[in-house]
Amino acid sequence: MTQLTQAEGLIVPPGGGTTILTEAQQVTFKVTGEHSRVSSSFEVVVPPGFDVGAHRHTHSEELFYILDGELDVLAFEPRVLSEDWRHWESASGLRSVRATPGTVIVVPPGCPHAFANRGDGPAKMFFQSSPPSDHERYFEELLDILKDGGTPDPAAIADLRLRYDIEQLTPLRHDAQCRPGDDVGDDVGAGSGATRMSH
Repeated sequence: MTQLTQAEGLIVPPGGGTTILTEAQQVTFKVTGEHSRVSSSFEVVVPPGFDVGAHRHTHSEELFYILDGELDVLAFEPRVLSEDWRHWESASGLRSVRATPGTVIVVPPGCPHAFANRGDGPAKMFFQSSPPSDHERYFEELLDILKDGGTPDPAAIADLRLRYDIEQLTPLRHDAQCRPGDDVGDDVGAGSGATRMSH
């Protein structure tokens, strides 16, 4: 007779998971491909001034949920590509928006998307990527490139993005804070060196 075993779930307490720290952001792996066949889940802290740059994935689907702070975001195909995604507009009139806590952004495969923290304090979001493991490996390899400090090798970053299905459309920036007169988009919602750590 075959003995049946109970399936076990995963409970990750607050502060739990493996954290990767870089100048660009703090990423905590909450659920990895080891625990889910559907998606990888992360908690991401985005520092002031960080702009991931508009990009797209041919195969990945992503979901972002703003937990704290505010991020400028977009998720659409623009009529015309330009260097600053904040000024893009879709054929149906969509523009970038200021996402506040409780905002959900769903990004299907092939859809250009971006986020930037143009505020004075950090922003925090829950981030899921499907299929699992691709973004996990991307973050781990990015940490290896950034661990020595200094200016990262642009060719190494470009190669890494190519291998992990990231087509960069506008540059990643660390100086994206609001300046007087900046157009910050419409508000959405209500309210306002590198290391690895395991918890």
